[in-house]
Amino acid sequence: MKFNISSFATRTEIVGFIALAVLIVVILPLGLDIFRLNLVGKYLTYAFVAIGLVLCWGSGGILSLGQGVFFGLGGYCMAMFLKLESSTPEATKIQSTPGIPDFMDWNQLTALPTFWEPFHSLPLTIIAIVLVPTVLAYILGAAMFKRRVGGVYFAIITQAIAAILTILIIGQQGYTGGVNGITDLRTLLGWDIRTENAQFILYFVNAAFLFAVLLLAQFVRRSKLGRLLVAMREKEDRVRFSGYSVANFKIFIFCLGAAISAIGGAMFTLQVGFMSPSFVGIVPSIEMVIFT
Repeated sequence: MKFNISSFATRTEIVGFIALAVLIVVILPLGLDIFRLNLVGKYLTYAFVAIGLVLCWGSGGILSLGQGVFFGLGGYCMAMFLKLESSTPEATKIQSTPGIPDFMDWNQLTALPTFWEPFHSLPLTIIAIVLVPTVLAYILGAAMFKRRVGGVYFAIITQAIAAILTILIIGQQGYTGGVNGITDLRTLLGWDIRTENAQFILYFVNAAFLFAVLLLAQFVRRSKLGRLLVAMREKEDRVRFSGYSVANFKIFIFCLGAAISAIGGAMFTLQVGFMSPSFVGIVPSIEMVIFT
């Protein structure tokens, strides 16, 4: 089967993609110092959330005011791995309980919680970054879309989820770091992510993932699925009467948007070296929609 690039993107879209790539990969690294480049890298992580929102809201008409939940879950999964790496018994020997994160010791925990154990492994962490937000999105989507809950009602429910998760994170300080979040993240597999060289490399890794996600989103938009999403956005009942399972398509695209946002959250943690509930709640979620 011969690939026709015109079926994947218009000429304007191709030119725009190339111009964006040149700006991010060439012009900005050459024109900015490392501090400002790292700041741009931080903003690029929000672009993942924007892409997820474009798929959910722009194509499917699903307005989520809780994307900060998925962004934060991805960020927390990465932060948990990085925190455990820096919390070796040798590095924490002055604590009452060596081998656990400092905030757990401050809150008088004497052992690492069971749900933290998988985050000793980077492969399991990578799986969790995508799987945990996707499962939450699936549960929420199945509960809502199967009952034909949508529009402003769905948006309000996602806001409520963002508020609930923020309260849980802050309230369970001994397990999550509380209002301060998980901080003082220094190394990734022994590689110091705080150095200028590391920040420079992470910027390009971030950009590479972003372009990969952009291509995936473009593929979805130009596929039959993308056309169905637009049809559901405009005339949902007509699509349903045509024999399509509207709820299943909505669940899928909502889960995809959640997974993409979570990847952005994980990259954010690597880029800035911490994750806190201030990136999870209602306000950051609404800001993400406004910026999109």
